[in-house]
Amino acid sequence: GASVLANAKGFTLYWFAPDTATKSVCNGSCAVYWPPVKGPVTAGPGIPGQLGTIKRADGSTQATYDGHPLYTYVGDSAPGQARGNNLNLNGGLWHEVTTSG
Repeated sequence: GASVLANAKGFTLYWFAPDTATKSVCNGSCAVYWPPVKGPVTAGPGIPGQLGTIKRADGSTQATYDGHPLYTYVGDSAPGQARGNNLNLNGGLWHEVTTSG
């Protein structure tokens, strides 16, 4: 089955459908609700896929996974929650980041 990626604190990571592999379109108030994951990051053991970084419009570095810029969601108040999954907010759909393997 699929596993959901989380940050070191156990919070679910998300990707935003309108983003591209090289550009985040979640800026301003969007980034308040969906904080970008600062890069670079390292994967824990057994995580398949490719981690990387992109440069955001404000010049900061954001982590990516398999070509998707990564975010957390302010609506998740505890590790393991995924309240942001499949929400249509800020101009597009949000999805939890899953891995297979």
